[in-house]
Amino acid sequence: MQLLNPYLYFNGQCEEAFKFYAKVLGGEIKAMLSPRGSPMEKQTSPERLDKIMHARLVFGDKVLMASDAPPEQYQTPQGFSVTIGVDTPAEAERIYNTFAEGGTVIMAMGPTFFAERFGMLKDKFGIPWMVLCEKKAAA
Repeated sequence: MQLLNPYLYFNGQCEEAFKFYAKVLGGEIKAMLSPRGSPMEKQTSPERLDKIMHARLVFGDKVLMASDAPPEQYQTPQGFSVTIGVDTPAEAERIYNTFAEGGTVIMAMGPTFFAERFGMLKDKFGIPWMVLCEKKAAA
């Protein structure tokens, strides 16, 4: 198997969300494609021409992909969380607190029996996240 990464569907906010994620996660948007100017342009309704049909964000060795779902196909994200693991408690808290702005806290960030820091939330785009800084292994 070569890769396993989430593919997210947005309700028209894919471009805004990916610019936000790139800034917070220190990543680079490698693709942000809309139907306008593509072979799909003539088959696309005018209100969808600037919606995102594929986006790819790379941060470190991780990849996050997404698009704007057609309105009749969009469903509120549920039954999963995008989990991001980081090396320091400070980085976990920074990401968590930034994602929590305008979002919904599910589990406040804090220490747990399995992590130096762990928290769960839905960001302002409705995407569920778990942010984790694992405990260091005993030497």
